[in-house]
Amino acid sequence: MIKIRNLKKSFDEKQVLRDVTLDVQDGEKLVIIGRSGCGKSVLLKLILNLLTPDEGYILVDDIAIKKIGQKPLFELRRKFGFLFQSAALFDSLTVAENIALPLVEHTRLSPAEIAAKVAEKLTMVGLPGIEDLKPSELSGGMRKRVGLARAIVMDPKYILYDEPTTGLDPIMAANIDQLIIELNRKLAVTTIVVTHDMQSVRKVADRVVMLHNGRIIYSGTVADLEQTADPVVRQFINGEIDGPIQPKPQPD
Repeated sequence: MIKIRNLKKSFDEKQVLRDVTLDVQDGEKLVIIGRSGCGKSVLLKLILNLLTPDEGYILVDDIAIKKIGQKPLFELRRKFGFLFQSAALFDSLTVAENIALPLVEHTRLSPAEIAAKVAEKLTMVGLPGIEDLKPSELSGGMRKRVGLARAIVMDPKYILYDEPTTGLDPIMAANIDQLIIELNRKLAVTTIVVTHDMQSVRKVADRVVMLHNGRIIYSGTVADLEQTADPVVRQFINGEIDGPIQPKPQPD
């Protein structure tokens, strides 16, 4: 279980998160929505301790991540898989080498055992037999799925997804959504998805949290989300121009 308490984070004069408190239950599929720049990805980085909060704290399995040393932190991070928005594959490595990298760095498995793990995870994401391809030979959806295979190769307890369907066509986005659901069930993991793709939200989420102006303004089921009377939430989920959320002026 992940417990987030009174979290605050600023960058220079910009306060991104203001007193965020949230529990992530074991096994649930939590989806975090909100406008671009509202702090969704920052929250994921704080959970992994890639960023440090200005105030507040985070507990992962009752461990306060801000207070532990480097070695225990690295051990704790092994419980997490992370799918980057761009998949973040190394172009100079093959698919197999990209996926195997965490195993090479953090385990003592033999080359044969590593190869078997890589093959297993590629099959799980629907891409068997592509170990020798390079990222440049893959479509955008395939790169996402290879990134996901790498995210699950250490058999994590938690999987974090940062905009998993960005840049994908509707059919491939639906495939990624279904894969998220299947992996949550098959691997018995806790899933946290950051997105502004409302189709994905409706398919994937057990619970939805919305960030706005640095605070959580909604937490509930998808069914309740569709019925909410909150004008900010309604404008966002329906993609409406008119409402309390106004476009930010663009710099010249």
